[in-house]
Amino acid sequence: MLKRRYLMLLLLAGMSTLAQEKKENERVEKANFRVQIFQKSDDTEIKLAKPDPEFRDKLPISAAIRDSSKVKLEDLPQAKTLDSLWKLELTNSDLFEEMQKSIQEQDYEDVVYKELPTDTLKARLAKLNARTPFNVEYNPILESVIKSYLKRNKKGMERLMALSSYYFPMFEQELDKYDIPLEIKYLAIVESALNPKAKSRVGATGLWQFMFTTGKMHGLDVSSYVDERMDPERSTEAAAQYLASLYKVFGDWDLVLASYNSGPGNVSKAIRRSGGSNDYWHLRRYLPRETAGYVPAFLATLYLFEYADEHNFQPKNPDVVYFETDTIQVKQLLTFDQISKVTGVEKEMLQFLNPAFKLDIIPFVEDEKYSLRLPKPASGKFVSNESAIYDFAENQIVEEKKELPKYVETKDRIRYKVKRGDYLGKIAERYGVGVSSLRRWNNIRGNNIRVGQYLTIYPSKPVDVVSSTSSSGSSKGSDSRIYTVKQGDSLWSISKKFPGVSVQNLRSWNDMNTNSLKPGMKLKVSKS
Repeated sequence: MLKRRYLMLLLLAGMSTLAQEKKENERVEKANFRVQIFQKSDDTEIKLAKPDPEFRDKLPISAAIRDSSKVKLEDLPQAKTLDSLWKLELTNSDLFEEMQKSIQEQDYEDVVYKELPTDTLKARLAKLNARTPFNVEYNPILESVIKSYLKRNKKGMERLMALSSYYFPMFEQELDKYDIPLEIKYLAIVESALNPKAKSRVGATGLWQFMFTTGKMHGLDVSSYVDERMDPERSTEAAAQYLASLYKVFGDWDLVLASYNSGPGNVSKAIRRSGGSNDYWHLRRYLPRETAGYVPAFLATLYLFEYADEHNFQPKNPDVVYFETDTIQVKQLLTFDQISKVTGVEKEMLQFLNPAFKLDIIPFVEDEKYSLRLPKPASGKFVSNESAIYDFAENQIVEEKKELPKYVETKDRIRYKVKRGDYLGKIAERYGVGVSSLRRWNNIRGNNIRVGQYLTIYPSKPVDVVSSTSSSGSSKGSDSRIYTVKQGDSLWSISKKFPGVSVQNLRSWNDMNTNSLKPGMKLKVSKS
């Protein structure tokens, strides 16, 4: 009996010892685990079958366990986003130029594209026609445009689809406020290829291509610092107001599209010449050539976006969308360089989010409200440190003794006295307007003007800036129309130094098909 009790005690003692050793081992493993986590190098990998949940949740970010399928922390700054998508879109205007060229030069010949049989296209267009207020019925001209885009411009359309994921939510919000069909969002693709800085040969500017006077009528101001036609939100609201007013006149969305492009007067003339028809396809031959291609381009874009999956479009997914940004009303002059330093947001991203500020400067003007758009995480930091940011900006300007450009409002209308050596083209370029506009404003039929004659001009450039630039250039005896490229220059930064000059202008005037520059290169910075 004693022997059995002795054996039981030994067995219990052994079990207790094993349990104690097991606990000690667990403590050692747990301690080792903690040491390893804090000393973990990037090339090691730790796997735990049963991690301690209490301790796991308290790990520092630097010690987070990441597998190879996740993006490393150092790969997440804004620069990566810009490199992958936005930087390309910010500095390239080729989509806008290609879209305008395709509309103007479309030949409407039959296009062979076996992947889209005519019967299939007819069935899809019928479905679209049933659910939209536009006339999307099958037409051989529309078929030609759709197949042309699919065959020759698929990559361009994929880039536009990527950009649309940023702009379209905001477009839809504004269009809905004015009870406008949401499909009108595709109009901005035809107008500007979603480039807020797009500028046509006649001076129409922005996502919705407002002429200076039309923009002014809808509250879009222009100054030496700001062009609100390039502001995505304000210009979209102005476009919605204008489209709503056109619909009240025509009562037909196809005719609204045509009048938006060529003006209500041209559409009214086409209706008269057609004998009173209100059908766009009957009116088309009586419209200007560009407008004749405009509505088919819109309908083709509508089709491609609505049937993107069926045609295997694979646009990139941008990391930034409009509703992940926020605005802050600025209470003091700030430069993009200063904002970038204090928020960590790349300057190129600031330029993308705030395209209306032409000089990368947000001015402070009494009775004007200028807002800065930032990604939401950065906007929180900005608001929390607003006073300190303004102090930093003010001190930096004083320390660096920066001389900022003068703020000048663009006048609605001026009276210009013709001088010796003036001609319509020269005057038009000086004030950023078209020769045809000069003729129309002043009832001039030809090109003849006389010295001393007064002209009425609605300038699209700040008058004081234009005048001072011209006079300073001539007084120095240098050619102010030639710029010498410096180290670190880009087409974007150069365009910022010359009000009214865009990247596409520089590429066109210098016959460039690339954005690469070398120090010492000479660039034309004006058309002549």
